[in-house]
Amino acid sequence: MNFTLFLAQAAEAAAAPAAQGGAAPAPVGGGMSMLVPMILIFALFYFMMIRPQQRKEKERLKMIREIRSGTRVILSSGIIGTIVECKDSTFLIETAGTRMEVLRNAVQQALAEGEKIAEPPTK
Repeated sequence: MNFTLFLAQAAEAAAAPAAQGGAAPAPVGGGMSMLVPMILIFALFYFMMIRPQQRKEKERLKMIREIRSGTRVILSSGIIGTIVECKDSTFLIETAGTRMEVLRNAVQQALAEGEKIAEPPTK
C-alpha cells in the first residue's frame, strides 16, 4: 500500500468523528508510536538507497578528475571517444575522426587500456 495513501486515510478517519460532533478517539500509545517506525523506515531508506548512490557518484567524480589525454571514455549519451585535450571544465574528444568539446560531467565511464565494450544481449 502506498504510504501517502495510508496517511491520507488515517487523517480522514481521525477527522470523521470530530466532524460529526463526537470527540476524536484518543491516539493509542501517543505520538511516539508513529515516530519510531517512520525513523526506522528513513534509516533503512538511507542505508539501502541514498548512501550507495552517494558513494557511486563520489567514485565517478574521482574518475573524472584522474582522466588524462589518450583515455577512451563513454559519454552519458552513449558516444565513445578518445580524449585529446583536458581543459578546466571540458574535454576535447575525438571520435570517428571528428573532434567535439564535451563537459566533464558528460563522461560516464573511462575504459581501461584494451577494454572492449560489452555487446547487448540479442533475442
